[in-house]
Amino acid sequence: MSTTSETNAPARPATKAGKGGASAAAPRRTFAVISHPDAGKSTLTEALALHAHVLSEAGAVHGKAGRKSTVSDWMDIERDRGISIASTALQFHYNDHVVNLVDTPGHADFSEDTYRVLSAVDCAVMLVDAAKGLEPQTLKLFRVCRHHGLPVITVINKWDRPGRDPLELFDEIEEQIGLRPTPLTWPVGIAGDFRGVLDRETGDFVEFTRTAGGTTRAPERHVPAAQAALDQGDEWTTAVDEHELLAADGANHDQELFLGGITTPVVFASAKLNFGVSQLLSTLLELAPAPSARPDVEGTPRPLNDEFSALIFKVQSGMDQAHRDRLAYARVCSGVFERGMVVTHAATGKPFTTKYAQAVFGRERVSVDTAYPGDVIGLVNAQALTVGDTIHTGERVQFPAMERFAPEFFSVMRAKDAGRYKQFRRGVEQLEEEGVVQVLRSDLRGDQAPVLAAVGIMQFEVVEQRMKSEFSCPVTLERLEYNLARRTSAEDAPTINAASRVEVLQRGDGVYLALFPDRWRADSVARNNPDALLAELPAGGM
Repeated sequence: MSTTSETNAPARPATKAGKGGASAAAPRRTFAVISHPDAGKSTLTEALALHAHVLSEAGAVHGKAGRKSTVSDWMDIERDRGISIASTALQFHYNDHVVNLVDTPGHADFSEDTYRVLSAVDCAVMLVDAAKGLEPQTLKLFRVCRHHGLPVITVINKWDRPGRDPLELFDEIEEQIGLRPTPLTWPVGIAGDFRGVLDRETGDFVEFTRTAGGTTRAPERHVPAAQAALDQGDEWTTAVDEHELLAADGANHDQELFLGGITTPVVFASAKLNFGVSQLLSTLLELAPAPSARPDVEGTPRPLNDEFSALIFKVQSGMDQAHRDRLAYARVCSGVFERGMVVTHAATGKPFTTKYAQAVFGRERVSVDTAYPGDVIGLVNAQALTVGDTIHTGERVQFPAMERFAPEFFSVMRAKDAGRYKQFRRGVEQLEEEGVVQVLRSDLRGDQAPVLAAVGIMQFEVVEQRMKSEFSCPVTLERLEYNLARRTSAEDAPTINAASRVEVLQRGDGVYLALFPDRWRADSVARNNPDALLAELPAGGM
């Protein structure tokens, strides 16, 4: 990607313009970091950027006084809570590669955002807490990766703390998600006594040295096996014995099996201390797949060398408080993007120019002149674009729409100050377009009291905070009795709406949703109206 600096974001070398889509895509790696909350995603994202030399010092999710926060968690509510609320893209160059890394929310309440990201990447890095092992949200996220056919690289994180036996963790991974672990490195020292790793390919010992608070790159020293045996004694012997046991059992990396979703390469790390991060970065460049032809809505792959096309997978406002701009994140799927080119919005057939296009590094941005398949670019103030849209040049192409999950929590939102209706309406429209929450409307309730539908209740907290801070419009939320939604049709809506303890509203995308207090009531209405459409929605927990 060729860029023009406009901020103090890390400098990015230009990519030579004029390359075809396929040849320029080869050195690109586009992946998401996924895990259960508090497994260390944002910390690992920060550590990867640090090891790629685009940060001089790593921030912290729960920072001590004087320590900066992470680049990926820039929202006030993220810093206050110490969790990722929204996905964030980071792009940087490393060893002749262009890395497009997306940090995702781990909390199940924001699973729709994570699902969208996984629709736009080529690989996933799954973090597993060394002490806790596989957790519920990790399992759900893996199922989404399998649905999208994404190969998975596993990181056993927090090895600097007391934890479980690595072979026990491997058994759990294989039994619960059906992936066979094939470790690329093996820890020297038990969990809590992390000295370094045995490189299973070379047989060398990679020794780590702690740094103050893990804010800078952890120095590492490659030591021949013979010297490691003298220096580390029984710990080295144990690591070698376990490595040989794994080799005898066939637990060695096979690229074809990895790409086929049968095995998962594994590295051991402590993201907080920056141990093992350089091995992970090298693994990603070497093993993660380059961008490939993406199927359109009819299942026909779009060749990388075809004309430009891209998928909008995220919309975000509030990143620049001074300019109140709106950024649409686009994954380039084919062809070459050039700033200023006129593209077509597939949903409407309308053209628009891309004068303001940017590469993203957390909250920081730089203007981008060209981009290639696999790159993530931000289109500024592209008001017509929403999540799941396709843009293209030349012959029309449309990529599959992104599913909306079944909401389970419903609240009526009203402005505390009726005189701020314009700000209220603008805020509702913006948050709806971003996909922060689903917005349901009806003639009975009117625009001043829309119903917010959420997968998790924390989405309501985000709405309250952003309405107040970004739109200067404090709101009240009144919980409704409904706990279940079914999709219905415009024709059947009046009949369903006439039933007691049921309400039909229309979502922003035109879909009609019938809301019920529980499954028993939904089944009862369905039995009494056998010809009416009452279809289930994709589960929010994935």
